[in-house]
Amino acid sequence: MWIKKPKRSLLSPSDRHHPAVSIKGLRKVYPGSPPFVAVNDLSFDIEQGEIVGLLGANGSGKTTTIQMLLSTLESTAGSISYLGKDFFSHRSEILQEVVFASTYTSLPRNLTIQKNLDIFGALYGIKKSVLAQRVPALLEKFGLSHKKNHLVGELSAGQMTRLVLIRAFMVHPKVALLDEPTASLDPSVAREVIDFILEQRKSLGTAILFTSHNMGEVAAVCDRVLFLQSGSIIAEGTPKTLAHMAAMTKLELCINDKLAVAVQIAEQLQLQYEVRQRMLVLHLEEKDIALFLTQLALQNIIYTDIQIIRPSLEDYFLKITQDSRPTCCL
Repeated sequence: MWIKKPKRSLLSPSDRHHPAVSIKGLRKVYPGSPPFVAVNDLSFDIEQGEIVGLLGANGSGKTTTIQMLLSTLESTAGSISYLGKDFFSHRSEILQEVVFASTYTSLPRNLTIQKNLDIFGALYGIKKSVLAQRVPALLEKFGLSHKKNHLVGELSAGQMTRLVLIRAFMVHPKVALLDEPTASLDPSVAREVIDFILEQRKSLGTAILFTSHNMGEVAAVCDRVLFLQSGSIIAEGTPKTLAHMAAMTKLELCINDKLAVAVQIAEQLQLQYEVRQRMLVLHLEEKDIALFLTQLALQNIIYTDIQIIRPSLEDYFLKITQDSRPTCCL
């Protein structure tokens, strides 16, 4: 008779000072002539309770990295550790604390939602009594309570995505690898998912690796962002820091009188500007906005329709992808 061993928590008191995930010199090379380097010497940590965005254009190495973090793909070189434990030496123990969720994940279609969750919970060693406390609240939160006895094959793409997230977080993971978890959701439900992820980080202290092509979403959820290109990290920082590396803040004002004086002020302050009929558009550091507006007030210059357009993470993403495109001459 098969007897399941009780689940042992990976996070012992001695582990609390270790990063949740630590990657050192990770490489994946596919044989060929020449060999193809999919991931090239990646090294980064994810702290406990931290949300890190892993971004890059298609083919940059994101999926390959996640597959190696799950051991569904063997690495060529490098090391992976979770909470101070080597992944390759403690694989079974570690995978009890790590979950993966993706819009593109499929679940057994001929089983009901409830049966899928029961089986997944059993694989993670979660008692039925514990699942009975956790699952109903999660189903209710994502609007699937009335479908718990329906076959998974009857779900829409959006409902399937929500079910995958329920399955992942009902086990209270230490680490969650989330691959485009909102890609198939409408904006209102996607916002609920983002709020849910932030709640789980706060309540469970889950460390999260997060990929998405929605840069606004990444900026809202991630503490730190890593940009991959050709399998290597080419940039790292907070979403705000990286956004400001891509472009300056744009200030737009409609000035009906004394436009020439406003232009003169911009020149005196050595600000970049352009004039579009009655509209003055400046590209400047955010800290210089107050100084410029103060100078306008001192000259009694009245302006309307003011807009402050701050650079975004999407600006940075577009900048690095455009800079990396090869140029050709005809």
